[in-house]
Amino acid sequence: MVYQQLVRRVLFSLGGGDPEVAHERTVGALARLGPAVRPLRKVLGPQTPATVFGLRFPSRVGLAAGMDKDGRALRAWPGLGFGFVEVGTVTRHAQPGNPKPRLFRLPDSGAVINRMGFNNAGADALAVRLALTGPIGVPIGVSIGKSKVTPVEDAVEDYLHSLRVLKPHADYFAVNVSSPNTPGLRGLQDRGALDELVGALAQEADGTPLLVKIAPDLTEDAIAEVLQVCTDHAVDGLIATNTTLSRDGLADRDARLAPQAGGLSGAPLTARALEVVSFVAKESDLPVIGVGGIMTPDDALRMLDAGAALVQLYTGFIYSGPALVRGINRAIAKR
Repeated sequence: MVYQQLVRRVLFSLGGGDPEVAHERTVGALARLGPAVRPLRKVLGPQTPATVFGLRFPSRVGLAAGMDKDGRALRAWPGLGFGFVEVGTVTRHAQPGNPKPRLFRLPDSGAVINRMGFNNAGADALAVRLALTGPIGVPIGVSIGKSKVTPVEDAVEDYLHSLRVLKPHADYFAVNVSSPNTPGLRGLQDRGALDELVGALAQEADGTPLLVKIAPDLTEDAIAEVLQVCTDHAVDGLIATNTTLSRDGLADRDARLAPQAGGLSGAPLTARALEVVSFVAKESDLPVIGVGGIMTPDDALRMLDAGAALVQLYTGFIYSGPALVRGINRAIAKR
């Protein structure tokens, strides 16, 4: 409650209420605090360990990609109760992302719309930062995507470069082919394109777990094709889901923002993300990281009941802060 009544109010007012300013200042502050946050881990537990795709996770609750794209605050996140951290999405080439404004809060809906466009310093810069940071006590995943300047027909080599330079520092890779904010990217979920991409990455990963992140807007037939490609190439797992292009479930006062381009995350995505995770778990033996609309401990438990092995937070963390991580960890531990 302290976060929601005081801290969140201050954060949401930064930069005249600009969500991206608040985001950058929060990550910057956590980067400066670093190990000083670590003692909070004892408060934000208990830990809920699990071993998934050969990796030991001290907690089933992870930080989703997008919060700390360039890995600036890596030493702080475990102290906030996270059992793993996914950085990125990172691209081969550094890029500024889409024009601002590109991040919008929808507080009545418990949602966010973003069209960030993979703004990041590039794979080579992230590799240097991860080397300097070293181990942080929890697994580090790296989400990789296509550079905007790279034609879709050259996407495979673009992804491969990122995987190669980051492989010494990543505990697992997430292949992002599902963001709605890079032109042509979601087309890489089509069976032929995905088969070529995943085949090349699986061979190059050579033992480092490889996961594919899918969109919630795919039909069941399309998801089944993704699962078949992943099975054919012995992919280690899936992440379900990314943000959605749908605007269903918005509160009346947030409807004015519905025309904004970009992916919607948060509470309006809860039911659909759960449906996708349930479908994937029934149709495949692949481990699933469930993400999308986890706003309460009960949401996380339902995601695990649907078949997810791990869960990730992004928008729920923005609205509820570390208390949500603590609540989920405690709810899982009680089981």
